[in-house]
Amino acid sequence: EYDGRYPQSPESLHQVTILFSDRGLPTDVRHINGYGSHTFSFINDANERFWVKFHFKTMQGHRHWTNAQAADIVGKTRESTQEDLFNALDKGDFPKWKMQVQIMPETDADKTSYNPFDLTKVWPHAEYPPIDVGILELNRNPDNYFAEIEQAAFSPSNVVPGIGFSPDKMLQARVFAYADAHRYRIGTHYEALPVNAPKCPMHHYHKDGSMRFFANNPQPDAYYEPNSFGGSAENPAYREPPLKISGDADRFNHRDGNDDYGQPRALFNLFTPEQKQRLFDNLAAAMAGVPKFIAERQIAHFDKVHPDYGAGVRKALSDVNWDEASDEARQQAI
Repeated sequence: EYDGRYPQSPESLHQVTILFSDRGLPTDVRHINGYGSHTFSFINDANERFWVKFHFKTMQGHRHWTNAQAADIVGKTRESTQEDLFNALDKGDFPKWKMQVQIMPETDADKTSYNPFDLTKVWPHAEYPPIDVGILELNRNPDNYFAEIEQAAFSPSNVVPGIGFSPDKMLQARVFAYADAHRYRIGTHYEALPVNAPKCPMHHYHKDGSMRFFANNPQPDAYYEPNSFGGSAENPAYREPPLKISGDADRFNHRDGNDDYGQPRALFNLFTPEQKQRLFDNLAAAMAGVPKFIAERQIAHFDKVHPDYGAGVRKALSDVNWDEASDEARQQAI
């Protein structure tokens, strides 16, 4: 991690700062936010496209462990977060999350100082304020854990008319990869299982294959479109507007023109002195076992975020015997 992923990938700095801050060690899933991360699109009734990000903000507040607390709690039961959620639901203490969206006009994507389709970047709330949409509430435990949880198959490719995709390259990969993984993990007809099937009946041409368990109705004995037997046809009303594309097709260097330090700096400046100290201590605990030259490479990135960031981690690491750490890292590699 501290050779290939972090110090040689400065685009990870924002996520690393979150991961090693208080937010990176929540007490349970009821007290954390959920982020769609990717950029999707909304299509309105005038066939206009807007870029959108989805957020789920916890209404329970945030609670976090320290490293010492987590070692004690998780050391006793590694399912502590699962137990917390199950017990809360069992008692009728139903957790809620406020669903919000950030919406960007399509042409704004050419004007922002950051790439709005870059998974490692966030949209500043001051520029695109979150809009409340509704509330997500969990109100029961599963009756059958295998059927309702282990066979659940979520995928970013599952969108309804009016929601589309974007030039987000990681999203484009996941649109294909998740469904493909589900077919391997669960089976060819995973989408027809009750936990995954749409509430509104859908016409489709899925036919035969391993573990086929549903009828052809209302489709005729055809598995292709168009056909001559009165089968279902796609509704052209849900066609998306054309996507404007310009520029050269060439090898892409994702670091060209990207500021990987500004957003981590803004986040770091929001932390209190106590939160910053816990960030330094958490990073030092994780970095103490890596070779010194790799740690120094990582700290150099922290320096670019903010001088206090690098200095704080450097001070927290001041007691590390780097010769022993290098030997330990070498032994682990072997």
